[in-house]
Amino acid sequence: MNMVWAALIIVVSTAAAVAAMLLVRRRAPEGGYFTDGDRAAGVFGVLATGFSVVLGFIIFLAFTSYDSARAAATSESRIVTQQFQTAQYMGDVAGPLGDQLICYARSVVFLEWPSLEAGNGPETNRWAVPLFRTLKAARPSTATEEAAYSKWLDETTDRQDARQDRVHPAEGVIPGPLWVVLLFMAAVIFAFMLFFADSGERAKVQALMIGSVTATIVAMMLVIRFLDDPYQGGVGSLQPVAMERALRTLEFERSIVGRTTPLPCTETGEELP
Repeated sequence: MNMVWAALIIVVSTAAAVAAMLLVRRRAPEGGYFTDGDRAAGVFGVLATGFSVVLGFIIFLAFTSYDSARAAATSESRIVTQQFQTAQYMGDVAGPLGDQLICYARSVVFLEWPSLEAGNGPETNRWAVPLFRTLKAARPSTATEEAAYSKWLDETTDRQDARQDRVHPAEGVIPGPLWVVLLFMAAVIFAFMLFFADSGERAKVQALMIGSVTATIVAMMLVIRFLDDPYQGGVGSLQPVAMERALRTLEFERSIVGRTTPLPCTETGEELP
């Protein structure tokens, strides 16, 4: 989340709400528009409770998606590292599979993540097909190679599932109708607050009353917006830290196994011609 823009939105929204309250207050009767303050407060309590319930449900939904994406990114990076180790027991295709896994990790960090930040969730990784073609050429001839081959297939499924969980939140998980309901309820609360305008009360008290409510509602809406798009830039956004760590591990393990041939990709994970 961009904290500067968030603070600016909160300040502008609060200032607009305060200005509206003070404008209404100029023509409001002394004591306010409500002749029965307790009854008005009861109605406002119902509105606030309904809004809180919907708000809590949406925050739970958005945070669940955010946490799932974070966990999936960690899981995907771990599985990629495990697959590299599994590939070392797969005979002639061990080297090519390991190299392509490094390219996979590079593409996630340098190609997929910027795409996710832009709001685009790529459906497949560009190295999924090369990995599949290399695997098809495998001819396990020993019990160890056969076990590694079977293990690779299981890890590939797990990696693909983790990747889908990682990229899914980039499209947003909160349905449009929920946003409409949330905005509508916020507008109703704001309008209801204006009827508490009281020319007999101090202006700063009236400003504090509607300003605090507006600032709180806007801040919560911004939090929901952030959780609904966890890859947007700024504080708290998801970063490819786990895959970067996995990439360093893969490159180190590649040197350990003595693999010195050039990788089939660029530093950013793009396939070489």
